[in-house]
Amino acid sequence: MMTALQKTEKLGKTTFGGALNAGLRAALANDPKVLLMGEDIGKLGGVFRITDGLQAEFGEHRVLDSPLAESGIIGTAVGLAYRGYRPVPEIQFDGFVYPAFDQIVSQVAKIHYRTGGAVTIPMTIRIPFGGGIGSPEHHSESPEAYFVHTPGLRVVSPSSPAEAYWMIQDAIACEDPVIFFEPKRHYHDKQDLTGIEEGKDRLPLGAARVAREGEHVTLVSYGSLVKTCLNVATAAEDEGISIEVIDLRSLSPIDFGTIEASVRKTGRLVIAHEAALTGGLGAEIATGVTERCFHYLEHAPVRVTGWDLPYPPSKLEKHHVPDLDRILDGVDRALDRPNSYSRFEGK
Repeated sequence: MMTALQKTEKLGKTTFGGALNAGLRAALANDPKVLLMGEDIGKLGGVFRITDGLQAEFGEHRVLDSPLAESGIIGTAVGLAYRGYRPVPEIQFDGFVYPAFDQIVSQVAKIHYRTGGAVTIPMTIRIPFGGGIGSPEHHSESPEAYFVHTPGLRVVSPSSPAEAYWMIQDAIACEDPVIFFEPKRHYHDKQDLTGIEEGKDRLPLGAARVAREGEHVTLVSYGSLVKTCLNVATAAEDEGISIEVIDLRSLSPIDFGTIEASVRKTGRLVIAHEAALTGGLGAEIATGVTERCFHYLEHAPVRVTGWDLPYPPSKLEKHHVPDLDRILDGVDRALDRPNSYSRFEGK
C-alpha cells in the first residue's frame, strides 16, 4: 500500500478537491483514531468525490457511510469524540446543517466548558458552502455567522488547494471542535502542490494570510471570494490603485493583528463575503477594526456582501454573489471615488 507521504509527493498540479482528499488521507494514515463519516462518503466518495477511494484504502470502519440524518451524524460523532476518537463528519451541503444545529451549538461547542476542561471534542465538521454552482434551495448558503457567534467553536475556510491540504490536517489535529467551510465552487480549481509536504508556507490554523500586498486599500475576504478579490486587485492596478488582499482563513478566532497592521498602512478597509449583510462577519470585522484603528481610518469600513434575502434561484445567483464589479465599486466607495452610492450621497 502506498503511504500518505508517497501520495503527497506525486500530487503535482492538483484540484482543491484533490488536495482535501490528500489531506484527509494523510490524517487517516497518521492517526488511527481519525474517522470519516457522512452521507454517501464511502463507496460513492461523496457527492463532490472529496473522499473518493478512502474507504477502499482504509476500510469501512474508518470511512463510514451514515444514514441521511444530520443530527444523528453529529450526535454519533460527539460520542466517538467522547471516547477518544477524532471524527470528521461531513454535512453534504451547507443548507443541510440546520437539523444538526442543536447538536453543534448545545453539545459540540459546550462540552469542554461544561466539564471544566476534563473532556475535549476534537471534531472537524466539513461543510461545502456558498454559491456559484447553479444549485437549488439549501445547496448554496453561507451559514458561517451562526457558528462564529457560538463560543466554543473554531470556524475556518481555506481558499486554495494548498490551504485546503494543510488546514484540513491542522483542523483534525486540533483539540477544539472545528467547523470547516469548503468553498464548493472552487473544488475544481488547480494548483501545483509539488513539494508541499515540506510545509514552507504553512501557517497556523488561526492565522490570516496576506495574499497580495498593497498600499491604498485593505480588502478582506475568505473562502470562495478570495480568488475574486485577487482579480479585483489586478483590475484596480490598471487605474493605479494598490490593493492589499487579506485571506482571513480563520473566521473564529479572527486574526485582527494581521488586519490591523494592514489597515494602519492603507487607512481604508473593504470586507467582502457571500453571506447576507445584516449580522454577517463583515460587521464584526468592521467594528473590530474601527475600535482598534479608528485614528488611522481615512474612510468608514465598507462591506460588499450578499443581499438580505434567502438564496435566490440559480438563474439569479449572479446578481446575489458579490463579483468583481461590485467589489471594485466597494473599493471606489472606500476611496471616495464615483460609485453606485454617489447619487445618494450628493456626489
